[in-house]
Amino acid sequence: MAKNKKKVVDLKPTTITQEELKQIQELINLVTKGEIQIGTLETKKHSLLHQIFAVQEKIATLQKQFQDTYGNVDINITDGTINYLEDEQANKKN
Repeated sequence: MAKNKKKVVDLKPTTITQEELKQIQELINLVTKGEIQIGTLETKKHSLLHQIFAVQEKIATLQKQFQDTYGNVDINITDGTINYLEDEQANKKN
C-alpha cells in the first residue's frame, strides 16, 4: 500500500502590509529626527559651555587686576562705583 503524503501549506503571512510598513517607517523616522535634533542641541550646549568658561576666566583675570589696582573692594557693575571695605584703605597712587 502506498503512503499518501499530503504537503502542508503554511498560511502565515510573510510580510506586513504596505500601510503597516509605511506607519512603522514614519515612526522610526520621527525618532531618528528627534535624536539628531538632540545631538545638535548637545553640540551647541557644549560649545556654549566652553564660551561661558572662557568668559569666566576673563572675568577672574579682570577681578585680579581690579584687586591689584584698588585693593579688596566691591565694584558696582551697573555704574562702576567702588565701595571700599571698612578694613581697606584706598591705594594711594595719586
